[in-house]
Amino acid sequence: MNLTVGLKYCIVILGCFFVLYFVLSQYKSPLKSLNITPDLQVTIEDLYRNIQQLTYRVDYLINVNHQLLEARISSNDSNHDVSNIRLPTAYSLLSHLLGDRNSLQPNLIYSSGRSGTSMVLGIPHVRRDKENYLIPTLKNLTGNMNSTEMADTLIIVFIAETDKKYVKRVAKEIELQFPVELKSGLLEVISPNPSYYPDISKVRDTLGDSHNRVMWRSKQNLDFAFLMSYAQAKGRFYLQLEDDIVSKKNYIGTMKSFALQKTNMKQDWYILDFCELGFIGKLFKTSDLPWLVQFFTIFYNDQPVDWLISYFLTVKVCSFDMDGKKCQEAKEKVWLSYSSSLFQHVGLHSSLSGKLQKLKAKKFL
Repeated sequence: MNLTVGLKYCIVILGCFFVLYFVLSQYKSPLKSLNITPDLQVTIEDLYRNIQQLTYRVDYLINVNHQLLEARISSNDSNHDVSNIRLPTAYSLLSHLLGDRNSLQPNLIYSSGRSGTSMVLGIPHVRRDKENYLIPTLKNLTGNMNSTEMADTLIIVFIAETDKKYVKRVAKEIELQFPVELKSGLLEVISPNPSYYPDISKVRDTLGDSHNRVMWRSKQNLDFAFLMSYAQAKGRFYLQLEDDIVSKKNYIGTMKSFALQKTNMKQDWYILDFCELGFIGKLFKTSDLPWLVQFFTIFYNDQPVDWLISYFLTVKVCSFDMDGKKCQEAKEKVWLSYSSSLFQHVGLHSSLSGKLQKLKAKKFL
């Protein structure tokens, strides 16, 4: 099926969603006055967001189709004038992706096709010089779930490496250690196409960091963007983790209850924070991930990921003339922290060669 035919199917589907959207919108006000469950409230909100996201995806495909058409026209007739406005796409932000049509396709290593879960856990894994914490981390995360939580969760391990031998070795180890979890669909393992990454060695130095550190954090931002893009269609909430942590018992149920509680209280949250460290334990609605992915992609070479998160919320909720204190208060209304940390960082040796990471979550009791 060519791209044009695919677009026609998308437009038909989109029309159906718009009909559904119109029907629901007529009952939106009465629904709010009813005593509906938090879970149903989240489902309704997700439906509205997904309709909007489908619109953007169709627009994205149309723009890609136009760009490919323009390239074809330019090659045949350099004097042809194409005056239509084109919105930017991933190919505009990362032009090297045009070099391989499979650059945005993940290499699926193990997948049972699970989707529609409440929780999707994203764990990027990269090679470390001295220790590998991935297997103990996965044993801890799966061991601290009950059977109900296991059935409603998806853990995506993203082996963010392009060395095929290393990727196969890690994947094989996961297969040997977690055969039941892989078969049930609780665990999923993917890796990127090597052509996804630009030439990281050529990133410009920023913030006064060493070139090695800039390369490391730039690739890390692209890793998060890839993983979030893949995870967004898999469930309702997305939790960002690292491959060197431990968790508290029944952390899944605790996070889901907290998220539904805030939703039931009509709090318009953007991040639920379950760990005080870096980018660990940050929970998002999957319908909000596309905005974050684009932000990471635009500024991947400029800032570390935890700073980008803070800047992103500053842009969303702070006005230009707002002082620092009021801006922070505005951000805290959409970045809500749980009373304690559900996760603790245990890895000593960072994926950045030579770096020791000794920070600990003080609220992890």
